[in-house]
Amino acid sequence: MRGILRRTVLLTAVMALTAGTAAAAEQSKAPVKRPKVAVIGTGGTIAGVSASRVDFQDYQAGKLPISELVGDLRPEVDGIADVSTVQFGNQGSGGYSIADYRRLTETVDNALRSNDAAVVTTGTDTMEEFAYWLDLTVRSDKPVILTGAMRPWTVIGTDGPANLYNAIQLAAGRKTTCFGSVIMLNDEIQAAREVRKTDALRMDTFNSGASGVLGVVDQDRVRINRAPARVDKCGKPSWKTPFDLDKIAGKGKTLPKVEIAYSYQDAGGEAVKAFADSGADGVVTAGTGAGGISPAMNKARTEAAKNGVVFASTTRTGNGAVYDDTTDGPVIGAADLSPQKARILLLLSLAATDDVDTMRGWFTTLGTAEFKSRG
Repeated sequence: MRGILRRTVLLTAVMALTAGTAAAAEQSKAPVKRPKVAVIGTGGTIAGVSASRVDFQDYQAGKLPISELVGDLRPEVDGIADVSTVQFGNQGSGGYSIADYRRLTETVDNALRSNDAAVVTTGTDTMEEFAYWLDLTVRSDKPVILTGAMRPWTVIGTDGPANLYNAIQLAAGRKTTCFGSVIMLNDEIQAAREVRKTDALRMDTFNSGASGVLGVVDQDRVRINRAPARVDKCGKPSWKTPFDLDKIAGKGKTLPKVEIAYSYQDAGGEAVKAFADSGADGVVTAGTGAGGISPAMNKARTEAAKNGVVFASTTRTGNGAVYDDTTDGPVIGAADLSPQKARILLLLSLAATDDVDTMRGWFTTLGTAEFKSRG
């Protein structure tokens, strides 16, 4: 009797173990929850169509829908993320207005409410402005990745598919949470505030000057080597910029007009005067060296400033900084922001306040890539 009981207990244990092993095996087969990534298409070269497979520069930008581009990456992309698509627009990046930028911010924020990250495809011509605008206006700290291409989707050797796949992979990994907006092109990850297009045709056109890249994507390895300064405020209310468009630029409200005036040898003051006379609220000067402008342009700037036009001073050199001089009235040093990015920051600043000192503070905090001492 004891032998029968012992065998019964042993058989029950074996059956339980077998059932447990089978359940564990079945559980291991259960689908792993993939991160949700929204890909928002705006057009550009990446969505371009060429007449032949070797028309690397003669093509029509913004022709292919974003759903088709993502579809071409399947099934591979399905292994890294649950990808949905949104067609915001389909044209070259230079065709978008500031009003369109406002709608793009809303589109990205809406996508991030139900997704873990967002990828925005754009043309490269003004990609750095797209990226910096989103960096300053998107309210969510989830990853926002911009990508595009230097060659249309339909040519031999196009960089578009690899750039889009890598951007989705970067977004899915969520390693850039609290980084703000970043650009992923040519396997390199770069901060929106620092990156700039430096070549009209080469595929390695984007770089970040002295700051360098944030990291790289090497096949299935995403390596982050440094972070933008704003990650220091991750999880804090101050991580968000003051530029909540719902508050500073409600529907129907026109955003300030800001222009850029380029200085050169013996430059006249007509451009600055014309901008001021046409109703510009602000003007960015792209000066020589550390922000110098010609005597005639300086005179025009002084006159315009008396009439309430606010100026930001930048350098046309492409590198280096223009430091702020608080004795220079309504002229704000834009640190190492490019003229086009200083325009974006000045435009949003003017929308949020009339106080030049407050704007100056934003240029020296939001406008800098510098980490602040904890001491």
